Amino acid sequence: MELFIVLGLLATAYAMVSAKRVSTLIGNFRLQALFLCILTLIEATKGNHPGLYSVSILIFAIKVIIIPLILFRISEEIKVNENLGFFIPPLLSLIIALILTYFSWVLAGMVFTGQETMLKIFGTVSFSMMFLGFFIMIFRMKALAQVIGLLAMENGIFLLASASSGGMPFLVEIAVFFDVFIGVIILGLFVYRINQLFTSIDVSKLNRLKG
Repeated sequence: MELFIVLGLLATAYAMVSAKRVSTLIGNFRLQALFLCILTLIEATKGNHPGLYSVSILIFAIKVIIIPLILFRISEEIKVNENLGFFIPPLLSLIIALILTYFSWVLAGMVFTGQETMLKIFGTVSFSMMFLGFFIMIFRMKALAQVIGLLAMENGIFLLASASSGGMPFLVEIAVFFDVFIGVIILGLFVYRINQLFTSIDVSKLNRLKG
């Protein structure tokens, strides 16, 4: 069961990289967060960690419901063009994503030397989610896409911390969620302000400011 959910996390990361529309990207992030919520719930049940039950509820409330709603609301209010805009086209992005997954497997093998295969798979998916989130931040033109890329990276960090330490201390997890939530609100306001000032959230157009 865990293996299928972890592979689902990786599949959503690929879907985010190959997404062509803002709404599709947000929807894939929501699905990734849902998989992360289910995985956390399974780990809480297996290890009898009461704190992880609260964390799974927070993931569902903040990442599955609240943050996607905020992002959808921002995209509607600023009437953002659904086309993400690409520095690298989706098909080539997917090929690069596969290459990054291979490097993630190699890196996980180095980090989790002598550990069981399942832990290496967790590590591989974690590193892949971080790399692909960073990839989205760099190679997608819309500022909203870069916000989602940052959130995808945070999902990867959370998965890696959970896999390597059996779950972060509860208070640390709460602090991380609070930081992410506040960060999304700030970034949302930042994107909204960019749109007001420049009538677009296409970051490639900011090159015109060079002089």
